[in-house]
Amino acid sequence: MNEINEIPEVIEIENTWITLSDGCRLAARIWMPENAENHPVPAILEYLPYRKRDGTTERDALTHPYMAARGYACIRVDMRGNGDSDGLMEDEYTRQEQDDAVEVIQWLAGQSWCSGKVGMIGISWGGFNGLQVAALQPGALKAVISICSTDDRYADDIHYMGGCLLNYNLGWATTMLGYSSRPPDPALVGDSWRKTWMNRLENLPFLIKPWLEHQHRDAYWKHGSICENYSDIKVPVYLVGGWADGYSNTIFRMLENLEVPVKALIGPWAHKYPHFAKPGPAVGFLRECLKFWDHWLKEKPTDVMDEKVKLYIQDSHAPKSSHTHMPGQWTVRETWPPEDVEAKVLYPGNGALGTDPVSGVATLSTPQTLGSRGGRWFSFGTGPDLPADQRPDDAEALVFDTPELEAGTLIMGAPVLNCRLRSDKPLGILAARLNDVRPDGSVTRISYGVVNLTHRESHEDPRPLETGRDYDIRLKLNEIAWALKPGHKIRLSLSNSYWPLVWPSPEAGELTLDLSRTSLELPLAGRAGEPGASLGKPESAGELEQVQVRPSRLGWSVEENMGTGAVTTRILDDYGDRIISGHGLRTAYRAEEIWSAGRDDPLSARGSMSVETRTGRGEWQVSTSADTRMRADRDFFYVHGRVRAMEGESEVFSRSWDLKIPRNLV
Repeated sequence: MNEINEIPEVIEIENTWITLSDGCRLAARIWMPENAENHPVPAILEYLPYRKRDGTTERDALTHPYMAARGYACIRVDMRGNGDSDGLMEDEYTRQEQDDAVEVIQWLAGQSWCSGKVGMIGISWGGFNGLQVAALQPGALKAVISICSTDDRYADDIHYMGGCLLNYNLGWATTMLGYSSRPPDPALVGDSWRKTWMNRLENLPFLIKPWLEHQHRDAYWKHGSICENYSDIKVPVYLVGGWADGYSNTIFRMLENLEVPVKALIGPWAHKYPHFAKPGPAVGFLRECLKFWDHWLKEKPTDVMDEKVKLYIQDSHAPKSSHTHMPGQWTVRETWPPEDVEAKVLYPGNGALGTDPVSGVATLSTPQTLGSRGGRWFSFGTGPDLPADQRPDDAEALVFDTPELEAGTLIMGAPVLNCRLRSDKPLGILAARLNDVRPDGSVTRISYGVVNLTHRESHEDPRPLETGRDYDIRLKLNEIAWALKPGHKIRLSLSNSYWPLVWPSPEAGELTLDLSRTSLELPLAGRAGEPGASLGKPESAGELEQVQVRPSRLGWSVEENMGTGAVTTRILDDYGDRIISGHGLRTAYRAEEIWSAGRDDPLSARGSMSVETRTGRGEWQVSTSADTRMRADRDFFYVHGRVRAMEGESEVFSRSWDLKIPRNLV
């Protein structure tokens, strides 16, 4: 194979068709070295439902040409039923989706420009299916880079957390209605675009239905969860994530359980690729990828596997819902949990968090609106969606503070709350936050965890609480690496509500904690570890050429009705209107979420989301709108959804759904 400095220019195949065994055509975009036909190269696949033509084009332009210029063929494929591909999508992570990927890998390995070796890379959905496809063991797949993904679709995804229903379950279902309701581009598929579009709309899945129907960890969620059998994965894996993302915990489970060569990189980032992610520092992630691919796809010796775990220790910082940069330092660890980490046990009581056990009880009955400063389950780093100052939430929670720290303190791992409690209701939620109280009084969230108390022993077989009976609860908070300074305090904040992150229990209840059996385990590191060299400044290919016709608007507001105490959270993600210069497609995307709840009534909780899209070129102009609303009573969830499609100013399609789904200990 030619050396990097001898590789000719990159050629791009804007669209090609991969025809599957059932006749379905998947649309693919390919970048490769100009001489790949004479000097075959490994292929790197990214496989998504997010529209290669106008959905991921911006990041694709940064990423795939870079790797192609260094001796790889990079292929971005639209899944069945999305973007410019044929067929219909039924759900996320179906066996059909995975089998299609296996066929795509076989197709790639058989191309004259491919060496026969294939890698998969992806973030979120693409990170999930990279692991899922690896578990099917296609022969040509030799390595996977999985970014912001999970090994457990029930316990560690956007649907449920600790057995609690995450409200982003509704948000993501509506987002997918917006994505998947859009048509293919006539410039690629010709006159068949409209027939494909109508068929897609008529068969559009309302994804919240199965997600809400399966409220416990059953076979539906076990499918695609590689934690069911880690040994199914036989190829090396590079795991990447960020502390501001919702998927960082899975990295540490896979480090402990995968039986293949594995390494991990965790930065301060939100749900983005690390070479352009915020909060920064963004890093030279593509150089890391190149070393990994060279090592496993070209059998070139590199130092990529020398560091098992590289992570960013975040220094204490002021609370803010949007950060461009996080202070901190890189460190390298060879094991997780690190060998020098010891659990320091602290005991809450009388507002204090100390080293000596205490006696007595504490009651917990917090407003249903507590949690409005919690941010998104996973941040995108593009707007004000990180946790804000925790003081308003702490003012209504049960809080316990340490004395001012006399020395710097490094938390590295997952804090654990152990408690004995009783409930006056058969259902209930316990939320715990670990906070950094700064000398100026501001409070930054370090980590948190939630548990549906009916799931205290099992997500598969939850059981109601017996009122008045004592239960021992173990609540593991999110993994973290966080350095506190002298003069700061560590705060434990407890509540039995956390809105609008999770849906409330059907009844407002009271929990009574036995303080003599309540403790907090803090994983404290004796040292920062071996200093980790910076990954360098980010490198990438050239930015996408586009014209921003209408600017983006991103917003997050919390409004309180001073008369009723009701709190409404509004989240706006309006990415404006742009024209992609290469093919002239004009696209627009706007989403708005509204979450409201009364202070004392959990049945007053309401959630809604709307997504509007526009796509067009010249006289061809189409738009779609998707709206979803949800409420609940004691026994049922009620969900209304609607999708509309327009050609120009004329409505050409409309469909609605009305669901009544029994609540099952949620």
